[in-house]
Amino acid sequence: MDQDMIVLARVRLLGANRRVVRGAEGLWIYRLLAQVEPEAYGSKLAYVLVEVSASPLVRELPERRAALLDEAVEVAKALDMSNPYREKVLARALTARQRELEGRQAQPLTPGTPRS
Repeated sequence: MDQDMIVLARVRLLGANRRVVRGAEGLWIYRLLAQVEPEAYGSKLAYVLVEVSASPLVRELPERRAALLDEAVEVAKALDMSNPYREKVLARALTARQRELEGRQAQPLTPGTPRS
């Protein structure tokens, strides 16, 4: 793991002066820091993954949204049972993933689109 990148992520986190850094920057920061301290940053990573999955940037990319939500569920599940945020972020990630799956099933097929 590149120690300079970890320091940079921590500096950005401190400089943000927010409880949770959102968007692409938050995703980068929390993905990196969760590798080093999963219990400290995993819940924020799961939170930001769910948030990013609902952003306009991935609105038309169902596979990308599903991948983000699957990652959020896995990150939340990996948190220790004693983590005070585990249940909340896991429930949020599972709910978002379920909505995504239901939304994909409810979409009408366009002519010429194969059924999966």
